[in-house]
Amino acid sequence: MSSTLPIFSRSRKWTAMSIALLATLGLAACGETQKSNADEQPPANPYGHIHAISVEESTQRVLLATHNGLFDATETVPRPVGPPIDLMGFTISSDGTFYASGHPGPSVDLPNPLGLMKSTDGGESWIPLSRQGESDFHAMTATSDQLVGFDGILRSTVDGKEWSDVGPMSPSPYALAGSPDDTVVLATTEEGVWRSIDGGRTWSAPGGGPQLLTAAFADQKTAVGISPEGSVYLSDDAGLSWQRTDAEVDQTSAIGATSDADGRLSIWMAMERGLVKFAYDGITLTEETR
Repeated sequence: MSSTLPIFSRSRKWTAMSIALLATLGLAACGETQKSNADEQPPANPYGHIHAISVEESTQRVLLATHNGLFDATETVPRPVGPPIDLMGFTISSDGTFYASGHPGPSVDLPNPLGLMKSTDGGESWIPLSRQGESDFHAMTATSDQLVGFDGILRSTVDGKEWSDVGPMSPSPYALAGSPDDTVVLATTEEGVWRSIDGGRTWSAPGGGPQLLTAAFADQKTAVGISPEGSVYLSDDAGLSWQRTDAEVDQTSAIGATSDADGRLSIWMAMERGLVKFAYDGITLTEETR
């Protein structure tokens, strides 16, 4: 299909669903959860709302891109990494470089919005690359050959400095998921999952697939997606087709996933109650104690 995409239009049904989701997840952004009774106080949430979850391949660190900066959530208690930047978009390339976008925190002397930044020291420090003061990429992902981001317009870059504009995507993507070992990119939308096989240069319209709020690659071919209702979907052909599992979860704003040599999946989900880890053995989705 042509790389020129029609202007974004949003359906009322999905808008209402999205508003309900944002209202629910907004509680998590404020560090609040539903109380079982009036006297109980929930534990403080140090990271606020989670925008993206990535697993660093070289260290297997579980990294959360949040309103309050980057957090290492590998252990039970997440610890902050680097400056307190409001990370709206975050991804890790195959060479281990971190890329991010969003807004500077009150103590960070960087342009607003941040445009595209990179970190070569595991998120401890950030280097501005391009579109400072211009772009806030709410969705971002890495493929084997370039970065793809959405700031109202779908854009891609090979070197992080010069961008190619694909144009407005209709409807607007909620999340982008790319395989660092391939050129496939998935965009979750109210109409279904758009798919690109060339790093976001051109896109194929949904072909009857599921409506997903968020998706992530566990490996080159395996992708996991969550619907607005909490249904868990799997794809074993890099998003070309999807199978609904029997698993149902709480509303999920972001996910990260990995697979082991036996094909078992580890899946991290950002929910109102915080970060939740699941294991999937091909049959059963099991919540793991952190």
